[in-house]
Amino acid sequence: MLIHPKIDPVALQIGPVAIHWYGLTYLLAFGLFIALAHLRLRHEPFRSLHGDGPGAWSRKDIEDMLFVGVLGVVLGGRLGYCLFYKPGYYLQHPLEIFFVWQGGMSFHGGLIGVILSQVWYARSRGKPFWQVMDFIAPCVPLGLAAGRLGNFINGELWGRAADPDLPWAMVFPQSGTAIPRHPSQLYELLLEGLVLFVLLWLYARRQRKEAQVSAMFLIGYGVTRFTAEYFREPDAHLGILAFKMSMGQWLCIPMILGGVLLWVWAETRDVPVRPNRTAAR
Repeated sequence: MLIHPKIDPVALQIGPVAIHWYGLTYLLAFGLFIALAHLRLRHEPFRSLHGDGPGAWSRKDIEDMLFVGVLGVVLGGRLGYCLFYKPGYYLQHPLEIFFVWQGGMSFHGGLIGVILSQVWYARSRGKPFWQVMDFIAPCVPLGLAAGRLGNFINGELWGRAADPDLPWAMVFPQSGTAIPRHPSQLYELLLEGLVLFVLLWLYARRQRKEAQVSAMFLIGYGVTRFTAEYFREPDAHLGILAFKMSMGQWLCIPMILGGVLLWVWAETRDVPVRPNRTAAR
């Protein structure tokens, strides 16, 4: 059996300032988003919409989308965790909602926060909302992979008990037991991060109807997360819920169904082709 190396969560200490690995993985996620978004500008319809006119796409859009998106991730992720995972506790201790340094973030809450932030961004810039979301979607999975790497470094969100004969079964001393477990953080890194990125990036390289790339993200993430949850230890205070599913799996079901409905809606929607604002280059 493998033993989790118990990596020091502090990557660098400079006097009283401590730089944590988890914070660095967030910076890595933002850097990957910027790099991929610049490549995304070469895809249609964004390549043809490059310019300075209303609704045009530029590199400054990437910075602005990232800024409001980060706010959406942090606020939505924190509020989503409080609402989905510990509503009773935070109703009794409302001030602790702001204690983000104690941990507790929800992907599904962060997703809602990002959607709301981009609604505001699209309206303020005169861009079609689904065009904005289709631009963002393929740039997200590698950032999710970076976040799962941070979970593994911290030795948190470990997996369920595994067969000791499994070559990569791992003991997480942070769990307080010597039980060999699935390194579910790495499963999620591969499924929700690398696999989803490759599939979504290839799908988005060809021009699709508005909202279809976003729909494929919802379906893809929902399916990969739902699968990975079978190997992830459920939250101790929640355990396994109805139909032997975890909270994470229950939250993925509306994502998958919503993604399917969104894709069908986009496929049947009669949207005129938007004229090129400048010649493609």
